[in-house]
Amino acid sequence: MLMAIDWNAFLIGEENWEFLVEIALRTIIMYFIILLGLRLLGKRGVKQLSVFELVVIISLGSAAGDPMFYKEVGLAIPVVIFSVVVAAYRLTTFMMAKSQHFEDLVEGKPVYLVRDGEFSIDNFGKEALAYDEFFAELRQQSVAHLGQVDTAILETSGNLSVYFFPDDKVQYGLPILPEEFEKWLIKIEKGGVYACQYCGRAVELKPASEHKCKKCKRKRWVKALNVQRIR
Repeated sequence: MLMAIDWNAFLIGEENWEFLVEIALRTIIMYFIILLGLRLLGKRGVKQLSVFELVVIISLGSAAGDPMFYKEVGLAIPVVIFSVVVAAYRLTTFMMAKSQHFEDLVEGKPVYLVRDGEFSIDNFGKEALAYDEFFAELRQQSVAHLGQVDTAILETSGNLSVYFFPDDKVQYGLPILPEEFEKWLIKIEKGGVYACQYCGRAVELKPASEHKCKKCKRKRWVKALNVQRIR
């Protein structure tokens, strides 16, 4: 025997149909309050937002959600929350403009991930950034190996800034194409230029059962490339 379905409870729960009109009105009001709040925060795009600005956006979104569909939550509450959050944001940006130390504390500093075609392994280890993710960013800029990259900087916004060697100064570097990167060796059977799989240091190696990288002390090597970027 099939159970009878209470379609009224199924669709609107314990509320009445008139509350849908109130929800629509609440949503419209909160929509314009959110627009006003974002307008006061400035015009930077999402990819340009710093960590603390993302916190502000999330806080505004959380404050806006409940008043839209909980009748117990009055609209004055999110207005107060929005006012406090925006005021705190304005105070924070003012203090950041006055103090470089405070700005570094709130937003952090740009981090060098690659210098002169090699990983800055101390800096790289501090960031929550996997090699695969980093290599994917470089490949989107037509990078095939680290020897094409002079400098790579992780900005405070999370964007990656890359500066390239001129074509005539491209050097041997660690391949970042997936198939090439995985062809690592410990035993070198044929002499040539190889790059350390861990730190990217490229050196000429002679045949031997193993070589230890002088920079990071690792023993995995990948055949280095020195091709120019394809634009």
